Amino acid sequence: MKKTVVVGMSGGVDSSVAAYLLKKLGYNVIGLFMKNWEETSEDGACSAESDFADVRRVCAALDIPYYSVNFAAQYQERVFSHFLDEYRAGRTPNPDVLCNREIKFGPFREYALSMGADFIATGHYCGIEHANDRHRLKKAADGSKDQTYFLNQVREEQLANVLFPLADLPKTEVRKIAEETGLATAKKKDSTGICFIGERNFRKFLQTYLPAQSGKIVTLDGETVGEHIGLMYYTLGQRKGLDLGGKRGEEGRWFVVRKDLKHNILYVSHGDEAPLYSKACRVSNLNWIGYIPQLTQNCTAKFRYRQPEQKVNVKLEGDTALVEFAEPQRAVTEGQYAVFYNETFCLGGGVIEEVYK
Repeated sequence: MKKTVVVGMSGGVDSSVAAYLLKKLGYNVIGLFMKNWEETSEDGACSAESDFADVRRVCAALDIPYYSVNFAAQYQERVFSHFLDEYRAGRTPNPDVLCNREIKFGPFREYALSMGADFIATGHYCGIEHANDRHRLKKAADGSKDQTYFLNQVREEQLANVLFPLADLPKTEVRKIAEETGLATAKKKDSTGICFIGERNFRKFLQTYLPAQSGKIVTLDGETVGEHIGLMYYTLGQRKGLDLGGKRGEEGRWFVVRKDLKHNILYVSHGDEAPLYSKACRVSNLNWIGYIPQLTQNCTAKFRYRQPEQKVNVKLEGDTALVEFAEPQRAVTEGQYAVFYNETFCLGGGVIEEVYK
């Protein structure tokens, strides 16, 4: 008897090809589209409607059934409220990481299993190993697309019954398969940025939820050089949007080095990037995936998605860890994630709580 797999269909090319590959392997495939956001964009369009239309077209071409489920309430409660809280606290959150744990591998997985699924699958670029009742997250073959960073908070038990069909494929091959199969999403542009904001202006979006409070822009030696429009709109290392051109001539660039939430001050540096570098960070909310950590261990880590892996030493201290860098790291940011790796696997990760210069 055929095994049933429910595929999380987003309306993009990756999940479309994932569904195609699983059907080709002989599974009974069901497409399931989840709606996590109710709002329309600035031009009045609802991207969820157009994405679901693409899901319908793909599922018709593959001759598989499809359904839609609405998790907007859960998303508001479990992801978006945390997103706003973190910005209020002057930190820089990554809601896509929480979305994976709290929605895609939470309510979505439970809903799929209630439909009679033996497995669930997504179009993530990563691999998985199920062995000896353990579930381990593997790096994707295409290192430039590897998405294990965004899965670092998914609990090991949530990865049981999960398949990642794109583990061994480069993006170019995925596009080629979609074109050769005649899928409607073959040339669809990849989504970028935070899913619920889409192509909208980030500052304008955030202003509708959090009132901005302007304040001083100050150098590390105490000189006031401008005015910011609200600390939440700036990230460490940011160069654009400071409106400080010509303050000290054209040599060198201005960039953000620190945010003082208590006094509502944005600290900047001109030319000298040294204040952006740190030697270690404290990490909380540790989540290990199919891996038993040692009290002290050497491994590699990423502190943002596009970063190459960096050599680190991790020291467990209670329910937190001190992560010491083999080489100074630029713009390690509180609220983001430190994600740990070895040669083959994503070991897990945690939230960056404090950075040590």
